[in-house]
Amino acid sequence: MKKQALFLVLALIISINSYSQIVFEHGYIINQNNQKIECQIEDQDWKNTPTNFRYQLPDNTNIITADIKTVKEFAITGQSKYIRSLVKIDRSSKNIESMSTDKNPDLKEETLFLKVLVEGKASLYSYNNGNLRRFFYKMDNTEIKQLIYKTYLSENYSIAKNNYFREQLFIDMKCENILQKEYEFLDYNSTKLLKFFIKYNKCSDTNFATFEPKEKKDVFNLTLRPRLNNSSLSISDHFDFKFDSKTNLSLGIEAEFILPFNKNKWTIIAEPTYQYYSGEKSKQTSNLSGGEVNAKVDYKSIELPIGIRHYFFLNNNSNIFVNASLLFDFDLNSKIELTRKDGSLVNKLDVSSRNTLVFGIGGKFRDRYSIEFRYLAGRKILSNYQTWSSSFSTTSVILGYSFF
Repeated sequence: MKKQALFLVLALIISINSYSQIVFEHGYIINQNNQKIECQIEDQDWKNTPTNFRYQLPDNTNIITADIKTVKEFAITGQSKYIRSLVKIDRSSKNIESMSTDKNPDLKEETLFLKVLVEGKASLYSYNNGNLRRFFYKMDNTEIKQLIYKTYLSENYSIAKNNYFREQLFIDMKCENILQKEYEFLDYNSTKLLKFFIKYNKCSDTNFATFEPKEKKDVFNLTLRPRLNNSSLSISDHFDFKFDSKTNLSLGIEAEFILPFNKNKWTIIAEPTYQYYSGEKSKQTSNLSGGEVNAKVDYKSIELPIGIRHYFFLNNNSNIFVNASLLFDFDLNSKIELTRKDGSLVNKLDVSSRNTLVFGIGGKFRDRYSIEFRYLAGRKILSNYQTWSSSFSTTSVILGYSFF
């Protein structure tokens, strides 16, 4: 059943992605012949530096794919700019398992797209690829060089750092308004280097341009989410019980953290939710006096699904999303009791749940209102017992109102 649910969600993702809106923004490309061509570029808010991209020419519905072999430069107006450059780059790993023992960078020549962060007398560029992040710089019309920063294993196998980039900047970018300690304690990250290059260009009284990423309006959402649950439970050992499906109301509150790339399409979600299920079932048996066994379940818990969500934008006011979460279940003194016909106790089972995967699909409208259909399949709630098997499933319709 879990595999079927996963297959259904994957099928829905593919289907939705086929029909979700492609966002093209005004920009330009410079081709191999140094021609600047105004166009509409697909804005993917790249986390990794792209090697190709898609664009449309004015009054043309055809989508063209361009790559580093055919384009020298491209930009999305007011957002980002990339240039092609032949540079020497050090790709040494920062993972301790494959970390080099050599302090010096292993520079190799490659043709790359570099993201322009600052453009002026002193220009700053970045290159990202997974866990690899490198920064490059250029003074006036000189060649583009990497700012050298490398972690390596010292002789006693502790992690050491080569911060030569500070010396590079001290040599090439001296300014009376920049203190010695600002070079000595500068960090190798986008925020600090960007501020440093802006300060230098202001100090040099030159015209310069920055391509700072736009601040995200929302980085966190808090949503109140009432829901209608339809749950069922079955348990088995010497006795098999399949309890009736029960419908009840429940309430959760969802915290959603928006990841800072890919146009806010990816988020991390966590949602503590109170849930309960109760039921009673009797069956005839020849193994007990009275000829009947009764099972009564009282199951209450706080569920905490933590997972990832992906949005597919339809227009400015609505989108569709899919999410997958690992659900942690915290029991609230739940129990299952087996009794004879006269009410005497046969067995008392303590409820203890295993973590479970849950999948959901839904939509959000006007940034505040949402609806989600969620499916939880086959959660074991008697995990402390080797001989007992159990399966708890819930289908939910969840409404949401984002108030933060």
